[in-house]
Amino acid sequence: MKANPILLLIVLTCLRIPLAAGGATPVAKTALPDLKRAVIANYAAVASANFQDSLASAKKLQSAVDALLAKASDETLAAARQAWLSAHQTYSLTETFRFYNGPIDEVEALVNSWPIDASYIDSVADAPDAGIVNAVANYPAISRTLVISLNAREGKQNISTGFHAIEFLLWGQPPGGRGAGQRSWRDYSAGGKNVERRREYLRVVTDLVVEHLQTVANAWASGSTDNFRAKFLAMDPDAALADILMGMGALSGPELSGERLTTAYETKERGEQQDCFSNSTCADLIANAIGIQNVFLGRYTSASGQKIEGPGVLGLLQAVDPAFAGQLSAQVSDAVAAVHDIPPPFDQAILGTNQSPNRAAMKKAITALQTQSSMIAETAKLLSLELKL
Repeated sequence: MKANPILLLIVLTCLRIPLAAGGATPVAKTALPDLKRAVIANYAAVASANFQDSLASAKKLQSAVDALLAKASDETLAAARQAWLSAHQTYSLTETFRFYNGPIDEVEALVNSWPIDASYIDSVADAPDAGIVNAVANYPAISRTLVISLNAREGKQNISTGFHAIEFLLWGQPPGGRGAGQRSWRDYSAGGKNVERRREYLRVVTDLVVEHLQTVANAWASGSTDNFRAKFLAMDPDAALADILMGMGALSGPELSGERLTTAYETKERGEQQDCFSNSTCADLIANAIGIQNVFLGRYTSASGQKIEGPGVLGLLQAVDPAFAGQLSAQVSDAVAAVHDIPPPFDQAILGTNQSPNRAAMKKAITALQTQSSMIAETAKLLSLELKL
């Protein structure tokens, strides 16, 4: 969640220029509106399938957490952790649908906020009585209403719910500040201090993620005449296309290249990585980059194997300026490859000198994502689109 959407797209300031830029032959005026509508309709189908998969994986996480709470053991804790990794990676594919006041933007602060001050939630190594879990006098009952009300109430790092709250509750703090956390399953077995409150907290925050993703999935579902998808398809095509490019450009540039990579690269601070408890940040960064690529290409393969293929931003660009379309297509591929080449784990990749292979790979990814974002801005200019700054 870290980046401020108002500041995200200063780089994406749009100027109006002719459609036939770079010497390309302009597409027929009667054909271009139909192509725009086809791109928008396919985008909505991709978004819907993405969020349905994210919801399904969150429900699998919910079932794994229920199994952990029913019978805590090494096995059930490991299964819950694996379910979290899968659910968050699937969610990461959807983040290109953020940043334009769409359905996910209404609940994102309750779904994926970070960084987290772990001691706001539960005990940590140097503060065994810290957190909401242990504040029995202040918060006698752990409930959905309480957890939501406390989210970011005392500051932007005082996060009480969402994927990363669950992550902390499953992994705990990393020993010595490196690697993944090593929380014991005994933290969820009977007899320990405030175990029942911790169990209830984990149950509540997991249920909330499912609840919020259900809301987003419903908003993008087909067949309704009054949900967000219906309204999105009825928008002025240029306004809808501007939103599509806003999501892609904001995720690629200020969010990924900036908040998620440059900040950690410059500070070398473990706490600046998104998945600091599970140390699984690299996999989620790859999913973010692939999510942008999917929208660009107009494709998505669902968890059930359903393939969505149709005109994406690439198809629209090919009709307007084939040369630029080829350049951006190559850059999108380069950005995915560059992010993929950051060597995991992330907390080790940020260390060393700037000449070390791991930091060189990270710097290459930062540059590739910045370039991709700038070229998405050029796409908006080329299509004479006004972005909402």
